[in-house]
Amino acid sequence: MKFTEAAGPNPTDAMRILGRPTDRIEGPLKVTGRATYAAEFAVPDMVYGMIVTTTIASGRIVAIDTARALSAPGVLAVVTHDNAGPLALGDDHKLPLLAGPQVDQFGQAAALVVADSFEAARAAARLVRIDYAADDGVFDLADAKDGAERNSSHVHGDFERAFADAPVQVDATYTTPDHAHAMMEPHASIASWDGDELTLWTANQMVDWAARDMAKVLGIPKEKVRIIAHHIGGGFGGKLWVRADAVLAAVAARQVERPVKIVLTRPQVFNNTPHRSATIQRLRLGATRDGRLTAIGHESWSGDVAGGSPEGAGAQTRQLYAAPHRRVDEWLATLNLPESNAMRAPGEAVGMMAIEAAMDELAERLGIDPVELRILNDTQVDPEKPERRFSHRDLIGCLREGAERFGWNARAATPGTRRDGRWLVGMGMAAAYRGNIVLKSAARVGVDDEGRVTVTTDMTDIGTGSYTILAQTAAEMLGVDLDRVTVRLGESTFPISAGSGGQFGANSSTAGVYAACVGLRDRIAEAAGFEPATARFADGRVWSGNKSVALGEAAGGQGIEVEDRIEFGNLTRKFVQATFGAHFVEVGVDADTAEVRVRRMLGVFGAGRILNPKSARSQILGAMTMGVGAALTEELVIDPRLGGFINHDLAEYHLPTHADIPHQEVVFLDEEDPLSSPMKAKGVGELGICGVGAAVANAVYNACGVRVRDYPITVDKLLAGM
Repeated sequence: MKFTEAAGPNPTDAMRILGRPTDRIEGPLKVTGRATYAAEFAVPDMVYGMIVTTTIASGRIVAIDTARALSAPGVLAVVTHDNAGPLALGDDHKLPLLAGPQVDQFGQAAALVVADSFEAARAAARLVRIDYAADDGVFDLADAKDGAERNSSHVHGDFERAFADAPVQVDATYTTPDHAHAMMEPHASIASWDGDELTLWTANQMVDWAARDMAKVLGIPKEKVRIIAHHIGGGFGGKLWVRADAVLAAVAARQVERPVKIVLTRPQVFNNTPHRSATIQRLRLGATRDGRLTAIGHESWSGDVAGGSPEGAGAQTRQLYAAPHRRVDEWLATLNLPESNAMRAPGEAVGMMAIEAAMDELAERLGIDPVELRILNDTQVDPEKPERRFSHRDLIGCLREGAERFGWNARAATPGTRRDGRWLVGMGMAAAYRGNIVLKSAARVGVDDEGRVTVTTDMTDIGTGSYTILAQTAAEMLGVDLDRVTVRLGESTFPISAGSGGQFGANSSTAGVYAACVGLRDRIAEAAGFEPATARFADGRVWSGNKSVALGEAAGGQGIEVEDRIEFGNLTRKFVQATFGAHFVEVGVDADTAEVRVRRMLGVFGAGRILNPKSARSQILGAMTMGVGAALTEELVIDPRLGGFINHDLAEYHLPTHADIPHQEVVFLDEEDPLSSPMKAKGVGELGICGVGAAVANAVYNACGVRVRDYPITVDKLLAGM
C-alpha cells in the first residue's frame, strides 16, 4: 500500500479499541519475569564471553599476551584481532568493533575471553595483558572548537545585518555535556551457529539493520543471519546498531563451536557503546520592541570520532519560530572520545535546551510573558520555504492549554520574589518540538478457523508498548476483541518493519499492520461472498447489510493470511511534519544551599491521533524525567588523561530517582493528522524530552535570579551567583 495523499475516513476512525487507555498485553509476562530478554534464553551447551577493553583512546596495540588467560581453568579461547579473521564495518559503524592493531577510542573491545562459566571468563579476562603505543588524544570540545569543520549551514535573508539592527537582542552561549543512554538492560547477545547459519539473540532496536550489519561484518549472506529480539529493556538509540557483544559472540561461537553469551558490564556500556555528544551552542535572537523576531541565529558545535556526524542541535531552530532572517550552522570537531551517536531526540533534545532558554531571556528583556512571546512568533509555514505549510501544527493550543491548567498567571514576573519558607519558588516553561519521521513498514496478519488473529512483524518493543498498539490496530480493523489477537515481534524472518527509533516506530508499524489488514478484510469478505467495498467487521464477524459470517468460518480450515507494507510518498516533502508541545515546571531553590527541587510538571502535546493514551503517557513521563536529569544531574565526566568516562555506572552517573520527580501531568490535545499516515497519528516517544531542560532552567532562574547557561544546573553554579 502506498500512502500518497491525505487519509480519508477508514476503519480506524471507529476508535472502539484504538485511542483507549489500554494495559500492555505483554505486561503480565514482564511483571512475572516470564518475558525473555536477550541474555535470558536457555541455549544448550552455551558458554560465556567477557570482553577486555582498551585503556587508551588513540594509538596502537603493540602486543597482546593471552598465555595466562588461556591456561586458566575453564577457558576455551581468547579472541583478538590476530585470530578473529577479517571483520568489515557495518553500514552505520564508524569504528571497528574489535580494536587491533589500531585503537580508536577508550573502551574499544580488544579481546574476548571465552570460558565454560561466567565467573571463569571474568577471572581470566583480568589475566590478558596488552601493551600499547599511545598517541595524544583530543578530548575536550572547548579545546577542539576552533578547529571544528562546518558540517552544514542554512542561511536565509541577511541575518548579520538584521541582528545588528534589531532593537532588542540576545546573544548567549549555552553548553550541554556528554550524556549516556543508561538504559536498564545492558547490551547482550547469544550467538549460535548451525553450519554456516547464525542465530543471534540480541538486544537491538532494529532487527533488519542488525541482520544486515552482522552479515556485512562477518562477510556472509544476509539470509544466513537470524536475529531474535523479543523484548528489549530500553534503548533510547543506544541499541540501534549491533555492537561488540553481538559481533564477538558470533566470532567466538564459530571458533569454539558452541553458543556464546556476552553481556556488557555497566562500565562497558558507558564507554564501549555510543553516547550523546556534548554541545556548545551560541544563540542570537533579534526582535522588535513589540516582540516580533527579525533574526534567529543558532550555531552549534559537537564532537565525534573521525568520520562521525554532529549532534544536530540546530534542527528545531530551522522551523520552530517565524523570522525573515535566519542562520543555522552546525560544526563538528574530531575527538578521541567514545563514539557519539543517536540518543533520544538527537539534536532537538539538547538544541531545545538552548533556544528555549534564549527565548526566556528575550522575553525578560522585552518585558513580555514567555508564553505570549512564543505565540506571537508562531508560524504555520516552513520559515525557510514559506510555500511549504505544516501538515498540522497547534503549538499555540499546547501553550494556551498548558498555561491555563498550570496556573501560569500566578507566576511572578520578577525573579526571586516568591518564597515558601526557606525555598525560593519559580515557574518556567518551554515549547516542545520534534520532527515526525515515517518509514516503510511491513506486517503479516492472519485469521485462523477459530477467528483468532495473528500479527507478525519484525518490529521491536523496547518498553514502548509496540505489542499492544499493534494488537489494538488489528483488533480495530477486523472487529475483534483485543484478547483475540496474538502479536509476534522481533525476528528477522518476519516481515521487515520500521523498527524502533526516531519516534517513527509506532506510527509507521501500525500503518504497516493497517495495510495488511486492508488486504485481509478484502479476502475475508470475498470468502464470505460479500462485496469487499461495503463489508463491515464487528463482533468477530464480517457483515453485509444484516447478514454476517463469523471470521473463523470465512477463513476456513486453512485460515487466510495477508502480508503487505506501507510505503510513504512525498507528503513529508510537500508538508512540514512535526509534533509539538509545551512544558511547564515549578521548582524550589533552597535560599541557603541552592539545592534545586522540582515541585510539579505539566506537559501538553499535539501529536496527531493518540493510539493508546496510557502507553503514550508513560512514554512522555519517562521523557520528562530524562529532561529533568539533563537539566539538573546528568553529565559524563571525562578523564583528561585517558579519554574515557570516569562516572561509568549508575551510582556515579546521576539519574533522577523517585524522590527527584514530583507530580507530573500529561495532556494530549484531541487532534488528527491525516497527512502523516493512514493512522492519522504521529510519534510521541521523543517529543516529551524536548524542551524540558529549558523549562527547568527557566524555572530555576525565575526562582532565584541566577541564569545558568552551562548544563547541568548544579549547586556550585547557582551558589556562585546567589
